[in-house]
Amino acid sequence: MKVYEFGEANAKSFVMFQCAAEPWWVFKASAEAIAKDYHVYLFIADGHDEQGTEFVSIEKNVRDAADYLREKGVSHVEAMYGVSMGGASVIRFLATESISVDKAIIDAGITPYPYPRLICRLISVWDWITVMLGTKSMTLMKLAMPPERWTPEGENPDEHYRRIFDFEKHHFSPRTIYRVFWSTNNYSMPGRVPAVDTKIEYWYGEEEKKARKNDLAYTCKVYPQTVARELKGLAHAELVLMLPERFYEEVTRFLNEEE
Repeated sequence: MKVYEFGEANAKSFVMFQCAAEPWWVFKASAEAIAKDYHVYLFIADGHDEQGTEFVSIEKNVRDAADYLREKGVSHVEAMYGVSMGGASVIRFLATESISVDKAIIDAGITPYPYPRLICRLISVWDWITVMLGTKSMTLMKLAMPPERWTPEGENPDEHYRRIFDFEKHHFSPRTIYRVFWSTNNYSMPGRVPAVDTKIEYWYGEEEKKARKNDLAYTCKVYPQTVARELKGLAHAELVLMLPERFYEEVTRFLNEEE
């Protein structure tokens, strides 16, 4: 795991967990936006960190992040955010770690599948095949994520996609990709999730509403204080990846709300 820190001079902490199969720099603009007000810890998971590691599990991802914060003397976090796989990390972090969190944003967070193990394995294999094909073909990548929508403002689409394609080709091993999907869909949670005082919002893009129905229901079950927020006109992870100014506005709205 590698950690990027922004806004170190700020007193309040903001922890960010990335989504799967993306290089760290696609989160940089949003992290820097939040760093105007917070000390941001952007955690980049094993297998994504340019250090030759392999992804192991959500459980290890959360444990390593908590250990890093403790080593830094952080025993309390004002705000935490995670998207997709990162949202899964937030869900487990709140249930298993002793570091208290005032407010948490679970953005399209993935929750453990309730299906039989064989079905879960088949789903993971399908996800693995799909992503591996995408990392081998620029054409498939552009079909899945059209450049006119998924190129950050001010960047050249060809350069942006080439940079991501080269990163995925050289850093995302087949083992990492498989483990990412298996663990994100099947990570463990305590049999009885302890009650936490954390104020929680579960975000999802309008275009992924159906896909997140079960994840939202699970999150509300284990954390009854969860409030759902639909992001109009957006797809999965689009807010944090493409719209840093809107991301900043949404985050600060939630964090500045009175209790």
